[in-house]
Amino acid sequence: MRVTQSGLDLNLLVALDVLLEESSVSGAAARLHLSEPAMSRTLGRIRKALGDPVLVRAGRTMVPTPHALAIHGEVRAVVERARGLFLSGGKVDLRALSRTFTVLAQDLLAATSGPALFARIAREAPGVRLRFLMESHVDGPFLREGAADLEVGVLDTRVPEVHREHLYDDRMVGVVRPGHPLLDGEITPARFAAAEHLTVSRRGRTEGPVDTALAGLGLRRRVVGSVGTFPSSLFILLNSDLVGLASRRARPVTAPLGLRTFEIPFPLPPLSFGMAWHPRHDADPAHAWLRECFRDLAREEAPRDGDENPLFPAPPKG
Repeated sequence: MRVTQSGLDLNLLVALDVLLEESSVSGAAARLHLSEPAMSRTLGRIRKALGDPVLVRAGRTMVPTPHALAIHGEVRAVVERARGLFLSGGKVDLRALSRTFTVLAQDLLAATSGPALFARIAREAPGVRLRFLMESHVDGPFLREGAADLEVGVLDTRVPEVHREHLYDDRMVGVVRPGHPLLDGEITPARFAAAEHLTVSRRGRTEGPVDTALAGLGLRRRVVGSVGTFPSSLFILLNSDLVGLASRRARPVTAPLGLRTFEIPFPLPPLSFGMAWHPRHDADPAHAWLRECFRDLAREEAPRDGDENPLFPAPPKG
């Protein structure tokens, strides 16, 4: 059904949203089950309505214009609200669902939870695509503007209308290469602080809760560098004598590399993981299903005290 107002076909908003997400006429055509010529004609109508090229050639690809990028968040929000209006009884046929969800999360979460998430999607909603976006070095209203459907991790979102839900608490563990000198004997706060350290920070920070805790003990560690992602830090740790940090749930990622983990020898505040979303998604059953997927993972992947993988034996105590 075509809904028009003053000659403007509001169905163009759906097409515009998909075109900007795909940055491809052929990709958008496949998503909307149209032929490429029909999608090209739709793009022409959108260009005429907006008075803007929307997508332009850049070599062999197409890229959005500045104006298209500026309005994409608002277009996405309108499309999501419209989708919610036409949902019946809060139910959705997952097998027939064709949709892309964008999740803003640290790359470590994608690495640890991604396999289970993609397996569940294949079983329950094969038409769904999941797109992980890395956290940016700058904060932005990604949820409000529709650039992301869900944020998962240690939340620092301050937007008042955003809904937040606690998933679990975790704690940090140390990470070193096999045979690291720190593993030879008891790991005391002094020995830990005396080692050379590598931090992971999307903003390039070299200090955090570990340094605050050490300062309370009259100690100071030497941080020799910082990297923006956990995977890069793990390869550095594997091939150096640097000491790194990771959450307990990162052990499945460090295991294939043979890295060793150990308990930090002094108290640290817990890491509180949660998810956040804009309230426009509250009545969307497809989004509710996605949130339930992350809730289930939080329960299923929880490490239990006392569990010890053979690749991660506790360090010797003397």
